[in-house]
Amino acid sequence: MKTQLAPFYPIIYVRGYAMTPGEIADTTASPYMGFNLGSTKLRQSWEKKVLRHIFESPLIRLMKDYGYRDTFADGTEQQDSLPSKSIVIYRYYESADTDIGVGKTLSILEAAAGLRDLIHAVKEQVCGVDENLGKQFKVHLVAHSMGGLVVRAFLQNDKISKKADRALVDKVFTYATPHNGIDMAGVNVPSVLGLWDINNFNRKKMAGFLGLAGNPERVDSLDGKFDPQRFFCFVGTNHRDYDVAMGISRRLAGEMSDGLVKIENAAVAGAPRAFSYRSHSGPYGIVNSEEGYQNLVRFLFGDVRADGRLEVEALPLPPSVKQAKDEGRDIRASYYFEATVAPRGAFSFRLTERRRDTFSAILRGYDELLRADQVHLAAPRSPILFSVFLDTRKITVGRTIVFSLELAVSSTGYTIEKKFWPDQHVEGEYLFRDTLTLRITRTSGGFNVRYVNTDEKWSESSGALADATAEGYVIPLSSSKGFRGKLHLAVQSV
Repeated sequence: MKTQLAPFYPIIYVRGYAMTPGEIADTTASPYMGFNLGSTKLRQSWEKKVLRHIFESPLIRLMKDYGYRDTFADGTEQQDSLPSKSIVIYRYYESADTDIGVGKTLSILEAAAGLRDLIHAVKEQVCGVDENLGKQFKVHLVAHSMGGLVVRAFLQNDKISKKADRALVDKVFTYATPHNGIDMAGVNVPSVLGLWDINNFNRKKMAGFLGLAGNPERVDSLDGKFDPQRFFCFVGTNHRDYDVAMGISRRLAGEMSDGLVKIENAAVAGAPRAFSYRSHSGPYGIVNSEEGYQNLVRFLFGDVRADGRLEVEALPLPPSVKQAKDEGRDIRASYYFEATVAPRGAFSFRLTERRRDTFSAILRGYDELLRADQVHLAAPRSPILFSVFLDTRKITVGRTIVFSLELAVSSTGYTIEKKFWPDQHVEGEYLFRDTLTLRITRTSGGFNVRYVNTDEKWSESSGALADATAEGYVIPLSSSKGFRGKLHLAVQSV
């Protein structure tokens, strides 16, 4: 019987940016370069109390849950054969250490070339002369922050890799990577700021090492070199608890960031993504989080993917605002869409959460949703609520995947004749709010999808059958205030 590697390929971890010589020394002194960092701090509650949750680290959990192992023995890295379930730490910062290396920090391109060579070396160690293993071999690349840019430079720059090199990568998972650079106080890091290589996050320089032609306004494209559907971006939304540089970074990055990277800059175009109330690093950091780990293993090893999109059909107005509209007065409003997804049995984590109170909700204007032609759009900008990966092997009862979706729609406020109008309605009241329990069962012909409006019925009930369409499944949504919409759910095996 032939050995089957998929989906448990070797995992190569690529750490993030180390700025000062002291940080570089600390990095090279660590065998796992941060992948072994856990946490006992979940988050701070509204009353400033720290909620306790022990997360051992991605490294330990992969060992405990899936049988992975590290590649160290007798004080050094193994040079002989490795099992496919190996966790390899890419130690590209050792060159910059004055004790271990030559005191020279590798450029992004040099680090990317080293990653290419490491992947081939791991292939030799795992496969040897076994042709069957050689044909199957791939790696998973997992990276934090700037490590994700090293990965992208390897995948995208034709001077570093060829199609055959990229074909050795099965999936990529990035934590808090500034895929579109870093902005501070609304300004992109300048290209002339070469101190400690901070200009690596300048978009013009990024376009160069990513192999993007011209002078693109955004640099978050994989440029056709790697399938974005096999590239997952985990995005932090907690700027408050990022304490680096005495809090200066979080103040400059501001809300709608993880304290360093803006939410809008933390994902690759077209790639699935999830959001968590976590900061860029530290005790409330994104790598050392249960949320990050649960997304990581479901993306790497899961077998079902579900994507939710909300089609808006009607957005009601408060009576006083509607009266003004009926009188012919100019009304303007934008809308927040909040979405939180959790699998059944999850008590300490959410797979993704976008919330108004953490400045991570999806924002859309009225015209974008219902009058696309007014803003020169070919179609409405329906909010993509979530992309989650699920694993049928985690089902403990029956054969149905069950998860909840907390969904809410509210207005940012209304202006009448360009003046804010809070006189009679309560600011921020919800137009729609409900928790859906979604049940996905694999069948011989695809999937069976059922839903329960859990705010009105017990989640244990079987619920209603979602309407099947050519694109997926449709669930009607409405409120007594007059909101109407459809949740479009696409489900596929992966």
